[in-house]
Amino acid sequence: MMQNVKINSYQFLVLVTLFTIGTSILIVPSGLADKANHDAWIVAIVGMVIGLAVIGLFCFIAQWFPHLTFIQMNEMILGKWLGKAVSLLFVFMSFIYASSLLFYSGTFLNTHLLPNTPMASLNILMAIIIVMGVRLGLETIARSAEIFILVFFVLFFFLVLFISPEVKFENVQPVFEAGTKTVIQSAFPFIEVTSVNAIVLLMFFPINVTNRKQANKSFFIGYVIGGIVIIIFTFLSVSVLGAYSTAAEVFPSYELAKRINIGDFIQRIEAFMAGLWIIALYFKATIYFYASVLGIAQILNLKDYRPLILPLGIIGVVLSLVIYPNVVYQQNWNQTTGIFFSFSIGLFLPLLLVAVYVIRKKQLKKAPESS
Repeated sequence: MMQNVKINSYQFLVLVTLFTIGTSILIVPSGLADKANHDAWIVAIVGMVIGLAVIGLFCFIAQWFPHLTFIQMNEMILGKWLGKAVSLLFVFMSFIYASSLLFYSGTFLNTHLLPNTPMASLNILMAIIIVMGVRLGLETIARSAEIFILVFFVLFFFLVLFISPEVKFENVQPVFEAGTKTVIQSAFPFIEVTSVNAIVLLMFFPINVTNRKQANKSFFIGYVIGGIVIIIFTFLSVSVLGAYSTAAEVFPSYELAKRINIGDFIQRIEAFMAGLWIIALYFKATIYFYASVLGIAQILNLKDYRPLILPLGIIGVVLSLVIYPNVVYQQNWNQTTGIFFSFSIGLFLPLLLVAVYVIRKKQLKKAPESS
C-alpha cells in the first residue's frame, strides 16, 4: 500500500513549503503583533531559527527506520499497544487540524468573499477536493503542488511588488523594543504552526521520497522558504498597517492587500491574497487529512486506506461546523489547548521516542523493520 508510492525530493520540498506557509500568511502576523508589537517580524525570524532545530529532530528520528511511517515507528520503539495508543493521539491531532482548516476556509470565504453562501456549503466544497486529492494518492498531491507552487509565487511576487510603496519604516521602529524574553515567548505560536505540526510529514518522509539524503535537505530548504514568506508578510503587515492595526485584524494580510493602489488603476486586488491563502491552506489540510486517514489504516492494520476516506471526510465536514462556536473561541483555543496539544505530540513525543530508542537501541537494531 505504501512502499510503491514515491515522490522526488523536489516534490517533497514543495509540499514542505506549502505546509509551512499554510494558514500562517493570513493569521500569524496578527498573533505576533499582539504580543511583540512592531517587533513581530523579529519574532518570526527567531521562530524560524528555533523551528530549524525541530525539523532537525524529525530528520534525526526518520533516519533510524527509513522504511517506516511515523505510526510504524511508534509501534517499533514503544511497543505494539503503547505505540498504538500514542499513534491514536497523533491521528486525532491530524484529523482535528484538518477540520480546523476547513473552519478557517469557510469562515474567511463566508466573511470576505461569499457572504451570502452558507458556510456548510463552502466547507463541503473544500472537503470534496481534499477527499479527491487524498483518494488519488500522494503522487498526485505532489504533482499538483508542483504546479500550484508556481502560481503561488507569481501572485506573491506581484503582491510584494505592489504593496512596497506603502511601506513606512517608522512603523517598525524602534527595533527590538519588546526585549529578548517577549520575543522568545511570542515565537512559540509561530514554531507550533510551522515546524512542530510538521511531524505529520513523517507519515511519508522519508519512506516515500526517492532520494533520502536529498530529502533531508529538502525538508530544511522547504521550511526556510516557507518561513521567509511568513516573515515577509509579517514585516509588510506591520510596516504598512502598523503594529496595533495588525494585531486588531483577524486577517491582517488580507487587509494589507486592500491597501494596494498603483496610480488609482491597480487596486482592490485582495482576491490575489485570497488565492495565495487558499492554495497553501488546501495543501496543508490535504496533508493533515492524508496523515490521519493513513494513520488510522495502519493502526487497524488495513491493507488500503481508501475505504476510510469518504466516511472520515463527512465526519471532518461536520466537525468543522461545530468545532469552534466563533472566532474568539477559536483564537483562545489556539493559544491554550491547541498549543499544548501540538507541542505534546509534535515535540515531547519525538523527544520521548529518542529517549526510549537510546535505551532500547541494541534490541531495536536486531528487530526487522516492519510493523
